[in-house]
Amino acid sequence: MTPVDDDGDGTLVAGVDLGGTKIQTIVARGGDVLGQARASTPSDGPVAVAGAVVDSVHASLEAAGTHLQQLSAVGIGAPGRIRDGVISHSPNMPGMQDPFPMESTVSNGLGGVPVRLDNDVTVATLGEMHRGAGRAFSSFLSVFVGTGVGGGMVLDRSVWRGRGAAGEIGHMVVKPHGRRCGCGGRGHLEAYAGRASMQQKAERLVAAGEHTVLFDLMAKHGRDRMTSGIIERALEHGDAMTERLIARAVWALGLALSSSQSLLDVEAMIIGGGLAERFGQPFVDRIAAQMGTTLFHADDPPAVLPAALGDLSGAMGAAVLAGA
Repeated sequence: MTPVDDDGDGTLVAGVDLGGTKIQTIVARGGDVLGQARASTPSDGPVAVAGAVVDSVHASLEAAGTHLQQLSAVGIGAPGRIRDGVISHSPNMPGMQDPFPMESTVSNGLGGVPVRLDNDVTVATLGEMHRGAGRAFSSFLSVFVGTGVGGGMVLDRSVWRGRGAAGEIGHMVVKPHGRRCGCGGRGHLEAYAGRASMQQKAERLVAAGEHTVLFDLMAKHGRDRMTSGIIERALEHGDAMTERLIARAVWALGLALSSSQSLLDVEAMIIGGGLAERFGQPFVDRIAAQMGTTLFHADDPPAVLPAALGDLSGAMGAAVLAGA
């Protein structure tokens, strides 16, 4: 476990939240966000993604009214296995199943500015621990529900990384021989609660003759992926398929979190990511209620609460990683 200074040293850093659909970047000093930028994640391979990260850092510096020469470091949170600045096993990032040196590639693109790379949810967990909902707890589990599902663990105020792949709650089996996950396995949490897998399930149901407004809404709003906003609009239309997909996601999340609590006995569970940001406390409360049906110590449950930093959890955590 590696403690991180809560206060930082006041230097100017950039934090990058690299996700399957978006790149969110901030420039920060301490806990103050001075500028930010957002872009879509390219789908044509890791070199293009690294280039987009470089462009996003420049855009956030411009928004902050500063320039590259003043930047001391860049932190990046990215999905997948991270070891020695290399990303791999990232099923929701095209071309990143195989190892790719993201850290050095981005550093070179920024003229040698130091870059630190870590798992995206580990980084978002850092953000919540130092700047958000985790500040009051010595131990908690964070779960971020987005294109995929990732988790981070804080034990005794330090993030537990294991050998580099800790916190992969999205690949916990919730139903043996169940739905195919993006990683190739079956029955994983991510196969039920990750937006990419939910979209694939909806496509299969439509092919089998079921009706949904999801794909009409995607076409209407110019989306090629089933975003949290599309899901929200489908629910507003009373779409039965979307209701079932969300209910199944809540079931899987509750089961995975209650099992995790039996192992870890943490003080709190913090729920973030696109779905939690979109649906807020009611979504978190549904997960907590589902947890209660299988929780071993149901008389002493952990606190279950939404992430406090919202869309900036990952980027702020990456800034903490870089030294903000």
